[in-house]
Amino acid sequence: MSLQGYLSIVLHAHLPFIRHPEYPDFLEEDWLFEAMTETYIPLLRMMRRLCDDKIYFRLTMSLTPPLCEMLADPLLQERYVHHIDKLSELAELMRKEKIGTPFQDAAAAQADEIAETKRLFENEWNRQLLPVFKKFQDDGVLEIITCGATHGFLPLMATDEARRAQISIAVNNYKKHFGRAPRGIWLPECAFVPGIDALLAENGITFFILESHGLTQSNPPARYGTFRPVITPGGVAAFARDLESSRQVWSAEIGYPGHPDYREFYRDCGFDLPYAEVRPYLHADGVRRNTGLKFFRITGKVPLDRKEPYVPNWAADRAADHAGNFLFNRQAQCRYLKQVLGTTPHITAPYDAELYGHWWYEGPKFLEMLMRKAACDQDEIRMITPSEYLQIETVHQEVMPCLSSWGANGFFEVWLNDGNDWIYPHLHCAEERMVELCQRFPDAQGDLKRALNQAARELLLAQASDWAFIITTNTSVEYAEKRTRDHIARFNGIYAQIVENRLEPQWISELEWKDNIFQEIDYRAYMPVDRHPHAGAVYTSDDD
Repeated sequence: MSLQGYLSIVLHAHLPFIRHPEYPDFLEEDWLFEAMTETYIPLLRMMRRLCDDKIYFRLTMSLTPPLCEMLADPLLQERYVHHIDKLSELAELMRKEKIGTPFQDAAAAQADEIAETKRLFENEWNRQLLPVFKKFQDDGVLEIITCGATHGFLPLMATDEARRAQISIAVNNYKKHFGRAPRGIWLPECAFVPGIDALLAENGITFFILESHGLTQSNPPARYGTFRPVITPGGVAAFARDLESSRQVWSAEIGYPGHPDYREFYRDCGFDLPYAEVRPYLHADGVRRNTGLKFFRITGKVPLDRKEPYVPNWAADRAADHAGNFLFNRQAQCRYLKQVLGTTPHITAPYDAELYGHWWYEGPKFLEMLMRKAACDQDEIRMITPSEYLQIETVHQEVMPCLSSWGANGFFEVWLNDGNDWIYPHLHCAEERMVELCQRFPDAQGDLKRALNQAARELLLAQASDWAFIITTNTSVEYAEKRTRDHIARFNGIYAQIVENRLEPQWISELEWKDNIFQEIDYRAYMPVDRHPHAGAVYTSDDD
């Protein structure tokens, strides 16, 4: 059968910038280490296998600037080596302990996975993941897109200067890590308001990812709904999320990850083992925590103490079955859409990357089987990146997407509600002060320039949408509130020192050591475009 449709799988890989050199270990740094072990490295291994077998595939991933900065950071790389060494030691202990029990295969499989992860990271990749991602992009099978500089929630910023800085600093950071400019962006939280598209175009972005109702409620209505991108008045293409393909993976009721054969996320040997046995693998505080080693399957809607042993072969079979089902449904969907719409549809299927591997252990197996089946078992669906699609299809309807985001109810309330609204007056004041500093000191040098650059870093870190999200979801609220207050306090302290002409270079040095994101930053990213002779420039630290 002839081509019926295109499919773009888009994974959003993001974590907030968490790096605490002032402590020997820090619980929240584990978020990065878990994602590396369970999501990023498994995805890289998956892509390698597909390339080795000469399987045609295409994958799109955002690697956000905070994530890139953490993956490239020598301190965090060193701490990850310690983390994976301890995890490998515990996994080998579990392998031995589970011999002759129903958990033998699960323990052996996980020990093997962790041993290979350790070998690749330390020996083959020399602790560097970003060059491995870059190679897949250079080979044409992966498209890496960017995000806001610190995942700042763009529509809730008070000034265009702050929005523009989030975008331009992200573009510059992408160039540093990947050697070229990004073509696409995952808008932080998929949050859009009219006008953002013009800022994207200023910075050379050609497409962005949008929530579904951004197009279904656009002005004028999008003729093809979410099944073809549109061009905004700013000249940027918008690809909107397909609800049907998302539901098959995300839905708590019908989604694949809830199958009884898959590994149970919430039962971890960090809580099952006797305390004396697990204590050497905990943080210095000795508090029990998840280790990442899990030997039970979901089983069904039963209490955790009634979960049954995890059987790796069963889970692998289910991942293959579900990949086949997903592909079958996309084929049927595209056949129907092509007939009804009179055009070859494009399905955009975006997901949080951490779903694949961290939350859904078998997620990378599912993706690999999907790509193998799409390449070898059919010719109706073509996997494609958004950039490739825009090269094939060059004529698109012009519409203005509506105000939208993903998250509960789709209109910002996760990030602006009576639990976290106290954040924004402080952020807005800091934005306006940063713009003021740029206008007062357009060509700073020496310690003043260092202070201005650090002020920009502190503002960016305070703007991370993660903090408002964490407060709403009531997870690590104390940490999120502290991070917000600390960065605002540091920004205000720098501001006061600058305007009162009493700089303390030693304190600035301490902040540069703690909050060392974006070494290439130039504070002039906050310069109003109509006030600087180089209006619209993407500033780097060399623009002296």
